Amino acid sequence: MTEIPHGAPPATDGGAPPDGDEYGVGSESSEPRIEFRGGKWASALPLAFFILWAIVQSGVLGIGDTNGLVVGALIGTTLGMFLVRGDWKSYADTIFEGMTQRVAATAIVAWLWAGMFAQTLQVGGFVEGLIFAADVLNVGAATFPAAAFVLCGLLATGIGTGYGSTVAFVTLFFPAGVLIGASPVLLFAAILSGAVFGDNLAPVSDTTIVSAVTQDADIGGVVASRFKYAIAAAIPAFVAYLVMGSVMSGVGLEGAAELRETATAPGLLHLISMGVVIATAVAGRHIVEAISWGLVVAIAFNLVFGLASASDMVVFTVTEAGALTGLPVVEVGETAGVGGSLYAGAVGFFPLIVLTLLIVAMAQIMIRGGGFEAIQLFLLDTVATTVRRAELTMVLGTAMINGMITINTAAEIAIAPYIARIGEKFNLNGYRRANILDANTSALGYIFPWAGGVLVGYQVMVGPEGLGQEYGPEMVVNPIEVVPYVFHGWFLVIVFLLAAITGFGREYIPDRTSEEVSRA
Repeated sequence: MTEIPHGAPPATDGGAPPDGDEYGVGSESSEPRIEFRGGKWASALPLAFFILWAIVQSGVLGIGDTNGLVVGALIGTTLGMFLVRGDWKSYADTIFEGMTQRVAATAIVAWLWAGMFAQTLQVGGFVEGLIFAADVLNVGAATFPAAAFVLCGLLATGIGTGYGSTVAFVTLFFPAGVLIGASPVLLFAAILSGAVFGDNLAPVSDTTIVSAVTQDADIGGVVASRFKYAIAAAIPAFVAYLVMGSVMSGVGLEGAAELRETATAPGLLHLISMGVVIATAVAGRHIVEAISWGLVVAIAFNLVFGLASASDMVVFTVTEAGALTGLPVVEVGETAGVGGSLYAGAVGFFPLIVLTLLIVAMAQIMIRGGGFEAIQLFLLDTVATTVRRAELTMVLGTAMINGMITINTAAEIAIAPYIARIGEKFNLNGYRRANILDANTSALGYIFPWAGGVLVGYQVMVGPEGLGQEYGPEMVVNPIEVVPYVFHGWFLVIVFLLAAITGFGREYIPDRTSEEVSRA
């Protein structure tokens, strides 16, 4: 890990400092504030309506459709317009302002590249290879969720993107585990828990970088100081997955036994493809570059070793034979179109991309309307009167904001100024503030059924060529079902609630220097 001087803004994996202007949400702007009928609190209407819609759709009606959430976000954003005082232009401009922020683009880019990579490994037989390895190593249905939690956590820590790790593991490890008999709900939750672990702890994670920079702390010191919290949550989570793996039964899939018997090892060559991504990311390369190199290796392995044909990865279907139909990537069919793993891996996330842009736009409306400021001032002036109560409000405040803004980095940027302000008021060390800020951001972004981390995994299941299409409806898990089982996320929230109450790990500004924490 390269040590960065205390207080200096480190470069993100894209090479730019992650300050408010770079990421957008919560940054200062010359745009006029939006005035609402009903005051600052009325600016929360779009997000509040969206959350209510998501709760009814996912929780009450049991419908996990991302397209339905898009409709709820569109209606909520439109309703907010009718509460604006005066000209609606500033409101409309704010929608565009939110949609063009880097914080949304970061998640979108990770989904697209990770989707192409994971789908290319899938057509190359990686799922079958994992099933073969599980049988050889005697990793059964009961232990598969715990193994998936650990492995996903390691991948997310290495590459720094919980979203990308969720895409890869739901595409590859999830069907392998379900086919050997693991509970789909528990396995999906275990993958989300691994993503929480990596997003929280990875030095190159956006949430780690933003939490450190906004609290004037160095990344090396932040990671070293938060390790004890991450492990305190990870150990009971691992045990919980071992226990629940024995309790929760899987689903009987037609043909699963036959697939297990015929599963072969060659697809395991793609462990090298995943290793390339991890090694390149750990070496400090941009995550897009890291996944691109992994994708190049995966395509080469598929072609050289006969794991998949060129048309499995990209194919142009035409209705009539022509001059190019002799090419390996052109075929004749009843309906013209484009297909293959590269196409399916990207296009499956389009509805979620639209939803992400709308969520960030609604957050920007609440920021420009003063809603977030009103929440922060209320907590600061009426609740945070002692150090213990201050830390409790920091923990609960980040939880509340993350429940509203479900794209974790965006939520973190929105609440970061409040965490810095209240922390400095009580002389709390920057590392402590950064750790409180990042814990709920990482955890709750993978728990709520309308959260980005959950929906990105769900989209892999229900996309146009997703798991549900390939294996059947048993491979689709309603996001509301996984909420109780994202053990590492819940335990991480509990750890910080207890830390705020008991003072465990509490440090004040004079307690440690950057160098001391980095050596811890």
